[in-house]
Amino acid sequence: MKKTSLLNAAVVVSALGYFVDVFDLLLFGVVRVKSLSALGLSGQALTDAGILLQNTQMIGLLLGGIISGVLGDKFGRVRALYFSIGLYSIANILNGMVWNIETYAFCRLLAGIGLAGELGSGITLVAESLPKGKRGLGTTLMASFGMLGAVAAGMVDTFIPDWQSAYFFGGGLGIVLLLLRLRVTESAVFNKMVVQAGISRGNFFALFSSGNRLNRLGRSTLLGITTWFNTGILMLFAPEFGVAKGIPEAVSAATAVIWFHIGMSTGDLSSGLLSQFLKSRIRAIQIFLVLQLIVVAWYLFAPMTTALQMYVTILFLGFAGGFWVVFMTNATEQFGTNLRATAACTIPSFVRGLYIPISMAFVYLKMPGQFGNPIGAAAVVGGVCLAIAFWASFGLRETFHEDLDFLEY
Repeated sequence: MKKTSLLNAAVVVSALGYFVDVFDLLLFGVVRVKSLSALGLSGQALTDAGILLQNTQMIGLLLGGIISGVLGDKFGRVRALYFSIGLYSIANILNGMVWNIETYAFCRLLAGIGLAGELGSGITLVAESLPKGKRGLGTTLMASFGMLGAVAAGMVDTFIPDWQSAYFFGGGLGIVLLLLRLRVTESAVFNKMVVQAGISRGNFFALFSSGNRLNRLGRSTLLGITTWFNTGILMLFAPEFGVAKGIPEAVSAATAVIWFHIGMSTGDLSSGLLSQFLKSRIRAIQIFLVLQLIVVAWYLFAPMTTALQMYVTILFLGFAGGFWVVFMTNATEQFGTNLRATAACTIPSFVRGLYIPISMAFVYLKMPGQFGNPIGAAAVVGGVCLAIAFWASFGLRETFHEDLDFLEY
């Protein structure tokens, strides 16, 4: 393999693209209250609209993962990467022009389709562009830097107080990245596959045509289920949890995003390095799941009297959930070259799609007549998510030492 430098063009462009991807993905959470208030919503209507828009974005992520993955296996990882960056950038610019919930939802759907493909395409490209001894480090650098995009998103509320300008800025970042025209060559593993005759590439339904592949797909997906419980429930609704815990001062959603993703970026770096040290993706994920169980319990049940205590807990919550890069690297390594991008884009999209039943269960359980508060509801939903993730981790093969030059038949 020609590219052995850890900081090759594939790693640099994928890291920059993921930075913008995460920025735009989390931007809605930062401007949620401000933008919906500007559209005339308040109280329960504002919360319900926020969940609707988040779910709409998740549907887009689900559809976009399938589309981008198929494009990546059929036409190349690089083309799929740039397609994703272009689409979500345009969608976020349009999002700054919305005038009602319907147009807002359409823009979040379109943005979700674009946002879905960047991570899977980037991880696949990076993993295939580095030797197996370095690919875990390459994906770790990519994801750790990319997660800082969420920190930047949280800071937008301070430096760009107007929510419409914030969307314009987010979309503009992606357009600038495309205009730089940074040259990235296709992976040698993909190019080797293309010249072989009779190889089925990017067949989404092939993921379900074999019991073995279906098992890998299902367990790889469920392994990441806690990520969107942490992000879409505990972090996104931190202001509501602050009220439920009796904290007298308001907990800022934007500040929660910053603290959470500083923790997650640090966690991604730590879990990636731990995986390299243990020479195991699965063991590193299991260790972080145990840590996550401890921190989630603390977040929900430990007494807190100040917003600062809440933010520090959110920092540790992000760290404990920061095994996304190892999760994604493992998912990418589980599948052959002709289905790798399809799987790598589909799996995180399925994980994000799981947010829909997670949020529905959370909303139902916190209703009067059930728990009547977000803490009890989150405890049940989070406990189920953690149990599922632990179960999934024991049914996947270790891929740390495996060569990626193989095909699915």
